[in-house]
Amino acid sequence: MSDDLEGISVFLAVAEARNFRLAGERLGVTRSAVSQALQRLEDRLGAALVQRTTRSVSLTEAGEVFFDAVRPSVRQVRDAMQTVRDMQARPSGLLRITVSSIAENFLSGTLLAGFIEACPEIKLDITVTDDEFDIVEAGFDAGVRLGEVIEQDMIAISVSEPQRQCAAASPAYLERRSRPRHPSELQDHTCIGWRPRPDTAPYRWEFTENDRDFDVSVDPAVTTNDMGMMIHMACAGAGITFGMVETFQPYLERGDLVPLLEDFCPPFPGFYLYFPRRQRQPLKLRALVDHIRASGRR
Repeated sequence: MSDDLEGISVFLAVAEARNFRLAGERLGVTRSAVSQALQRLEDRLGAALVQRTTRSVSLTEAGEVFFDAVRPSVRQVRDAMQTVRDMQARPSGLLRITVSSIAENFLSGTLLAGFIEACPEIKLDITVTDDEFDIVEAGFDAGVRLGEVIEQDMIAISVSEPQRQCAAASPAYLERRSRPRHPSELQDHTCIGWRPRPDTAPYRWEFTENDRDFDVSVDPAVTTNDMGMMIHMACAGAGITFGMVETFQPYLERGDLVPLLEDFCPPFPGFYLYFPRRQRQPLKLRALVDHIRASGRR
């Protein structure tokens, strides 16, 4: 059995490199050892797998069939062996994550502080951005976004409770202006809006009425890409703003802001850590997923 496995590994190296010397370098053995191991495998199979000339190496018809059949299985065995090795190793390396600026629960630092304490050999590189892009192409290991905007082919792990949005304004603003009773009345108010980038239109405020979703295109007097700026302007009485209740919570509790139009803002699924499906996930990423699950963070 061991001779068969050794011969198969040698055959795959030759088939992929199409060169005996390169196959030997990949395996760490001599060209002669490659030739002898391959010859023994062909003798056991009773068929020539490789056609050799002085200038090239190619697969025979039997070699092509054998290559297509064994290559996936050998990869699975190698992946399984690496997985077992990883189980005995300590997670380490740089873990790059992109996080939405409004993922307050995740960005609070509590969850991540526990993670770096549990896995001191992992270094975190966190980019806070609301741009939407391919995290794999951009070189990130994972991202944190609202579940509704995550691609269906990603694996997603919840990192927050369900979320809810609302409009909010300061008591001073509401003393000067009547409180809106319906989202349509926002057109008559001074609004503070959000946009992700200068080249994009302001975010349309989203509401629900009688199980029907709709949005309102307000004409903001102030538009910014920074939620902190929106909150400061609203607290100063500049107008009505719109965002996550979780983000507004400290200001609502102090009375700096008053929630508005809550009947039109039902809860929806919250934030998720998401990452691409792979046959074998990096150990550093698996460590973060295990930490999130163990913490019961929802």
